[in-house]
Order: sequence, then structure tokens, then C-alpha cells
Amino acid sequence: MFVAPPGYQPIYNPCIPYIGPINGGLRSGMSIYIQGVVPHHVTRFHMSLMCAEMDGSDVGFHISPCFQGWDKVVFNHFEGGRWGSEEKTHHMPFRKGEAFEMVITVIQEGFQVKVNGKHFHMFNHRLAIERICALQIGGDISIQTINVIGGGFPAGGYPGGQMGGGYPGGMAGGMGGGMAVAMEDGMPGGMGVVMEGGMGGGYPGGMGVGIAGGYPGGPGGYPGGPGGYPCGPGGYPGGPGGYPGGPGGYPDGNMPVVIGQPIFNPTVPFSSLIPGGMSHKKTIIIRGMIPLGANRFSVNFIVGRSRDIPFHMNFRVRDGEVVSNSMLSQIWGSEEREYSFNPFQEGQFFELSIRCGTMQFKVFVNGQHLCNFFHRYQHVHHIDLLEVDGDVQISYIHF
Repeated sequence: MFVAPPGYQPIYNPCIPYIGPINGGLRSGMSIYIQGVVPHHVTRFHMSLMCAEMDGSDVGFHISPCFQGWDKVVFNHFEGGRWGSEEKTHHMPFRKGEAFEMVITVIQEGFQVKVNGKHFHMFNHRLAIERICALQIGGDISIQTINVIGGGFPAGGYPGGQMGGGYPGGMAGGMGGGMAVAMEDGMPGGMGVVMEGGMGGGYPGGMGVGIAGGYPGGPGGYPGGPGGYPCGPGGYPGGPGGYPGGPGGYPDGNMPVVIGQPIFNPTVPFSSLIPGGMSHKKTIIIRGMIPLGANRFSVNFIVGRSRDIPFHMNFRVRDGEVVSNSMLSQIWGSEEREYSFNPFQEGQFFELSIRCGTMQFKVFVNGQHLCNFFHRYQHVHHIDLLEVDGDVQISYIHF
């Protein structure tokens, strides 16, 4: 199963119309990242940052691309049952039949909107951003990923001060309480994470993770079993007692969060120090797009002082292959390339999540497990450099 780092909880392929919480509310410095596809039959769609998870509530920011007649995009807010004054542009960055990515960044002055990596619009605040706690999406649109980035959660707990024993809601002695992790790194074909002490309506579903049939269809499993992800009772994101809102929560009232702000739209080749160096359970998330005509790109985890590459991934788009390897003492090791699927296609957006475990790296793409790569270099804490190169456009990188 996809084990998201604490504070990073993407939502994949939500049903439209969609309405869901922004846990802890919005604050300056946070971003909302949305990937989707505009269908050929589109007339209009909309996204709203709302003050409650219900129709008719106040809206701090509303964007509505319209494709009827002369294309336009409308921006507005809604307060006390009335719409405010419209802002609109006839520059249309969304294209029928094409994928897009939109980033809404909260800054002190307002909402800064980027589409496909380019600045699109600035909408000045009309309501206090602290009131905004929900996202609504409707109309003719298909959404692949929603993610709220940065900011963490306010002191006093997640998401509203109801912090008791488990993680993050209603987990009957769950994470932080009576939970044990077995085979944290898993084995090829193994069970991965096994929960003891019960999840009682927790995340992702009622019976634990990956057992009794596990992935994808067992009871309590991911994503199809009763109580599972995303629609079962107690599941993610909306079931009673489930993630994110029930009483219970993470121990001590402080949920760990993804550290620091992501790096948006870096140039490729990209090279950056890994903050704090590599460590067990550290996760690095890379979002991007494969441009048309792409051949291959690579991701390298490097020991800066020796230039050893303990973990190398080569995504060969034209060949339909993903190859993993290591280069130690200037000698390449044996390649690994037996993967169940290849999600990297020209013109497609992707989310790559690489988690360092005690025995191996775990790689997930778009929420699905791609591969494990057992450590060939035992001093993972010496890995301090990330490099990305080749035919790829990067939307953001988050350590």
C-alpha cells in the first residue's frame, strides 16, 4: 500500500462533484495542487475554496473556466448569500481533451494561480483565509490528484484540537496507541504494514492494512474491501470516525508534518542537497510531466563526497521500461527491471514517491506500488544529494 509521509495525504481520482476538508484550514505559504483532465465535451467546471463543507457556505475564492461561445475564466467570492464582483479573463489556459496541473498558492496578498507551470491570475483576499476549510470541485472535469502542500497543522492538534490516542481520527488505540508495525519494509509479495490493536474506523479502513486479502480487495484492505479506501465506513476521507476528523488523533496533540516548502518548477538538470540527509522513513515526492517526444529521464540518490549512487532509477519512456541500479566505487551493479506496470507515458503527469526504509527503497507512482530496491549501500545516512536529469518537466519536489 502507499504509505504517505506524515502530513502528506493526497486524494486520488475523487468522484465529481467533490467536496472535502482542508484540514487545519489555510494559511499563508500553503498551496493546493490539482491535476486533472478537461474532457472534450466540457462546457464549464469550477473550483471553490469554502468556509464550510456544504452548499451555500461562504467562498473565499472561486474559479470557473467556461467554454461556451467566447472562452473565459471567471474569478469571484461568495459571502452572505451574494456573489461579489467578478474578475475575468479571456485567456484560457485549459484545453479540451488535455491534462493540466493547477497550483493555488496562498500568499499574504491573495491567491496566486499557476496553470501548467505558468502564472495565470492573482486574486486578492476578500475573506479571512483562516475561515477557509474546504475545497469544492464540480462541473465537466476529471480530477486525478488533489493535494494540500505545506503549512502543516496548527499547534494543538489535527485537525481541530480533538487529539486523543490514535492517528488521526477515531482509531481505537490506533497509531500512537496500540499499533505495531511488522515488516515495515516488507518483502517482495509480503504484507507490508500490519496493524495490531485494531483501527476502529481509522485509516484506511476498519480492519487494518494489507491483511485478509489486502491489496486490492480484502476486507478492510486498499482500496476495495468494506471499510476500505476511499468509500467504506470509517474510511478515507469521509467515513465516520475515519481520516481526517474523528476524535482520537495523533498522540500528544502534535501531528508530524512534511518539513519545509516544496521546490516549484525547478529547471532540469536538477541537483539539490537533501535537507538533513537521507534517513530511514524519509520520503521524497517528485511531481512532473513527461513531454511529447521524451526518450528517458533519471533520478539519482548520491553520496556527495564519493559520488557513489546507491540508488539510480532510469525511466525509459520510448522503451516502456523502468530500470533500477546502483553505482558504487565507479562500478555499475546489476540492473533490476521486473516491474508490474510502466506509468510513464508522453504527455502524462505523474507523482513519484520514494521512501527510504531500513532494508530497501520503496517506490510508488500515482499512489500505486511500482518497485522495491534493496539497499546495496548500507550507510544510507551518507546519501545527501538528489539529482534529476533527462526528458522531464518537474512541477515540484518535496522532501
